[in-house]
Amino acid sequence: MKLLLKIWRQPNAATKGKLVEYTLSDVSPDMSFLEMLDVLNQQLIDKNEEPVVFDHDCREGICGACSLQINGRPHGPDFGVTTCQLHMRKFKDGDTIVIEPFRAKAFPVIKDLIVDRSAFDRIQQAGGYISVNTSGNTQDANAIPVNKHDADDAFDAATCIGCGACVAACKNASAMLFTSAKVSQFALLPQGKIEATRRVLNMVQQMDDEGFGNCTNTGACEVECPKGISLENIARMNREYLSASVEG
Repeated sequence: MKLLLKIWRQPNAATKGKLVEYTLSDVSPDMSFLEMLDVLNQQLIDKNEEPVVFDHDCREGICGACSLQINGRPHGPDFGVTTCQLHMRKFKDGDTIVIEPFRAKAFPVIKDLIVDRSAFDRIQQAGGYISVNTSGNTQDANAIPVNKHDADDAFDAATCIGCGACVAACKNASAMLFTSAKVSQFALLPQGKIEATRRVLNMVQQMDDEGFGNCTNTGACEVECPKGISLENIARMNREYLSASVEG
């Protein structure tokens, strides 16, 4: 395939960026999207031009680092996949592909397509822990009775990889889906009950302090989430937050 790529280039958060056009030929439909960018960068390096900076790590859909806005959609046109799992067979010969970083006030651009998502880390640090002894003389996990539905819901919430697609998809740049997934994976299990009240209050407060917007109730976050995190987690977090606020 021959493609026209319009890629966001920006030296840093303090400098204005712009879309720069690149033409790429002989793109195999079996390439992943990141492999296609690797080919482009090799050509730029061969011409002594600065390569496009983008983030990646595992390339297995686990780490969430490969977060790109592709033709206006987080992670591109496929469903239930990260950018590294997206293949070029989803595009056609002659297509124009616009590639941008995730857009959110709380995700400032570091360079080109990389944004600083450490706001997510700080939200987790605000409450993503338990005081139950998890080292040394611990109980066997099977010795703690947990309702099957609760366990399944907790594991589903824990599949969140913190990529930020939910924020990028939301017109308010809300982090409610991410935060609620982290709250849910602890709130549903007995080991997480001790800090339940402090956890939801602290994590929601940190989310607001980071500058994320409020939930729009449109559901775009769930649609674009590569792990299919459910909106039910937001409802659960709202209930937990209301309960914790009443308890004071």
